[in-house]
Amino acid sequence: MTRDDTTAPQTPRRRAVLDALRASDSPLGVTEVAGQLGVHPNTVRFHLDALVTEGAVECSRQETSGPGRPRTVYAPRPGMDRGGIRGYHLLARMLVSELAASGADAGVKATRTGRAWGKHLIDRAPPFHRPTHGESVARLTAMLTDLGFAPEASRDDEAAPDLIRLHHCPFLELAEEYGRIVCPLHLGLMQGALTELGAPVGATRLDPFAEPDVCVAHLAPAGAAPEEAAPPR
Repeated sequence: MTRDDTTAPQTPRRRAVLDALRASDSPLGVTEVAGQLGVHPNTVRFHLDALVTEGAVECSRQETSGPGRPRTVYAPRPGMDRGGIRGYHLLARMLVSELAASGADAGVKATRTGRAWGKHLIDRAPPFHRPTHGESVARLTAMLTDLGFAPEASRDDEAAPDLIRLHHCPFLELAEEYGRIVCPLHLGLMQGALTELGAPVGATRLDPFAEPDVCVAHLAPAGAAPEEAAPPR
């Protein structure tokens, strides 16, 4: 069982900066926080910038009573603490296991879900433009790259590649445990994306672990019947 996803842990100094803001009844400036912690203002400024980037702290401009520019002040962002452990891997396992237990049509449901998301995730072609085979595969591989699949289209015929080799699985542990759900989901992603493009090509089959380090997606002219995946080697 793999370790759950986590956010980067906050350092003790950054936690102290955040605690100082939370203990205050009003927003604080860099100098005030530095004075409370006994550290250099530049150190505090560095951690405050990081906390703003993380979404844990908000900054605003506060007018001064005398001459000069408004000063920047910081306050903790309202709501639950966004630091700490995330359990997205556990959540995914829970949802996939529930789908796997839903019966013989679980793979069909997974493919349908993948198709819906593939239509949503693809970078669409311009209006009134029907992409070529090569353009469609290029857009599909761009989407798969963004998702972390490290795809490589075959180049036997550059204008019409008929295979996409997937060198990485972003859901590897789940695919190893629930391949009959996760792999159809991946195939559905490709099918939905190509349908959304109005592509002249479709994804007909996905062979999981066709090689020890590669899964292979098979392409064919649009409308070709889906093929049954080959068993893993």
